[in-house]
Amino acid sequence: MLHRDSLFDRTFAPLRRALFGASDAEEPGAALSEAGVEKLKQRIEDCLDRRGGEVSARAKAAELGHFYLELGPEGRRRFLLLLATEYGVDRDRVDAAIASLQAIEPGGDTGRAERELRAALVHRRVDLLTQFNVLPQGVKFLVDMRAEIISLLSETPELRSLNDDLRELLMSWFDIGFLDLRRITWDAPALLLEKLMAYEAVHEIRSWDDLKNRLDSDRRCFAFFHPRMPDEPLIFVEVALVSGMADNVQVLLDLHAPEGDPGKADTAIFYSISNAQAGLAQVSFGDFLIKRVVDELRRELPNLKTFATLSPVPGFRKWLTQQLSAPEAALWPQRVDAALIEAAGIDNGPEALRTLLARSDWSRDEAAVAAMRPVLEPMAARYLLVEKRGKRALDPVQNFHLSNGARLERINWLGDTSRNGLDGAAGFMVNYLYKLADIEQNHEAYRGRGKVTAAAPIRRLLKS
Repeated sequence: MLHRDSLFDRTFAPLRRALFGASDAEEPGAALSEAGVEKLKQRIEDCLDRRGGEVSARAKAAELGHFYLELGPEGRRRFLLLLATEYGVDRDRVDAAIASLQAIEPGGDTGRAERELRAALVHRRVDLLTQFNVLPQGVKFLVDMRAEIISLLSETPELRSLNDDLRELLMSWFDIGFLDLRRITWDAPALLLEKLMAYEAVHEIRSWDDLKNRLDSDRRCFAFFHPRMPDEPLIFVEVALVSGMADNVQVLLDLHAPEGDPGKADTAIFYSISNAQAGLAQVSFGDFLIKRVVDELRRELPNLKTFATLSPVPGFRKWLTQQLSAPEAALWPQRVDAALIEAAGIDNGPEALRTLLARSDWSRDEAAVAAMRPVLEPMAARYLLVEKRGKRALDPVQNFHLSNGARLERINWLGDTSRNGLDGAAGFMVNYLYKLADIEQNHEAYRGRGKVTAAAPIRRLLKS
């Protein structure tokens, strides 16, 4: 795996060439000395002063961006830290704006004073970030800058305010209405196919044969692009065209399975949705991203009647471990099948389940599987139906699909028996159903009241 520093240098190198062309400067990697910090401050002030015309302002922003890209990892960290700590609000300007507003007589026109106060409360660095946006490849520059900020947050928490500013800017530019949807095929440029392989975050693409299988005629792959980043995919959506609702991802992605006829398929299964840009983490593209893909599929294949996902449950195993650590106060089912204790050889239900889950081969042990299922299914239902973070689902994948208007349709026992599937979700996968007539209603119920719309069989599991 690439070291983080080499990863960012590899990311910034093509961006540097796109922004500035060939450079006579030294190779990237320079640290930022104290003298360099003072020089940097002057460059920033020159940009913020906005003296001269638009051409001059862009040239200064480009020069500053060039300076940033030529720095090494530690130099970039110091650059970002300087922005975060010394380019917040102008306190004197804020105080003056407040005083002006307070000086207005009751009933007087406060509009101008309010506008000045609102402008004064914007961090000075936001003006600088906005100037970067107008450069060629400027949006990509900012997205990659935020990716580096995110990678540094744990060791440099002072960058949080800068991260928040940049996130808000990006959120205003990356709404679903601004994005282009394109189908990706095996004939796509090799660089784009390589990005699909690299960015796949749900089910690893292990080879070119695996990738070709995912782009066959009974599969569809779509990517969203931003007009200012036309060669950089933002999100990949992978779809299988099948008959009936899929319940196991290993079966769905079997390289040796016969190729299906898309004209005879009745169901589109969304089995992987991957964010391709680390710098857009927590930047919402709107709540109807999946609906865009559904509409595209319906136009091409009117024979499709059902649109559903086969989704991971990435937070379940961690939550389950917490419950098993305090079973007397948690969600342990009142009735524990004796088969569970017998399968583990331990006369304690929670400890027996912990022991079985710790075995690497438990999913291939028929006795263990039969004993664990009646215990784990009700707990999975509770995790998905009851556990919340405020009004939002505790599980991040579930939160995404409910926000997009889906219904929790089915819980699939041993839907993913890969190592990742067993470690992350005890093998569970979930179908979220996108019923077009109900999408907006489900979205409103969830976003407004936190209601999880779910099929009756899942709700009955809570009573098991």
